[in-house]
Amino acid sequence: MATVNRTIDVEVPVSVAYNQWTQFESFPEFMKGVESVEQIDETALHFSTNVGGVKREFNAQILEQVPDSLVSWVSIDGPRNAGTVTFEPLGADRTRVNVEIEWEPETITEKAGSLVGIDDMRVSADLDKFKKFIEERGHETGGWRGSVAAGDVEDSGEAAYPAGAASELPAVDPDMTAPAAAEAADDGDPNRVGQYTEGDYGTERVTDLPTERIEGDYTTEARPGTEKGPRPSDR
Repeated sequence: MATVNRTIDVEVPVSVAYNQWTQFESFPEFMKGVESVEQIDETALHFSTNVGGVKREFNAQILEQVPDSLVSWVSIDGPRNAGTVTFEPLGADRTRVNVEIEWEPETITEKAGSLVGIDDMRVSADLDKFKKFIEERGHETGGWRGSVAAGDVEDSGEAAYPAGAASELPAVDPDMTAPAAAEAADDGDPNRVGQYTEGDYGTERVTDLPTERIEGDYTTEARPGTEKGPRPSDR
């Protein structure tokens, strides 16, 4: 069994560094030899690798995941491959990332490479690429803030989004009344609507209008003194 343990400091907040490591499908961006990673569900991954001309595909399971603290995984088929990444805040905008990987070399080339420290050099190079990747961006490409223990999801958490990404609109009070509704309530005009009929503003019924007062695309007749000339469709 070969073991590699390497550490690097990155100039980003711990949440940014951690969130990026939850984006497993981005691993090929900074890991040499990882051709692709498919995230099947919250804890299942499929890796395609090409290391030293040896191509492999294997499935892995996320065993532990604690926001801003650690991520660990293990292969569930093929040669054993297990890893743990831990995150330690060193300040508001600095984080120490430690990577420990265990794997089982199979071929003569892999065993020889392990003996002379090629694995260590490869992981160090990958961490250097990760540092450049995240520091140049300044923010994560995404993130998952859930928790996993013993391979089971304990808390699905909330998705994290990169800086500048659009967020959800704030909740609208269902009892909110539109300005036109307030005016209608004050002047008693039966031709004014009291509240929206659908959507986030409530479900009260709109005052029923006689069909003869509806024109074209559901517009009402102009009130006396408010005529503005013919509509474009009448010209």
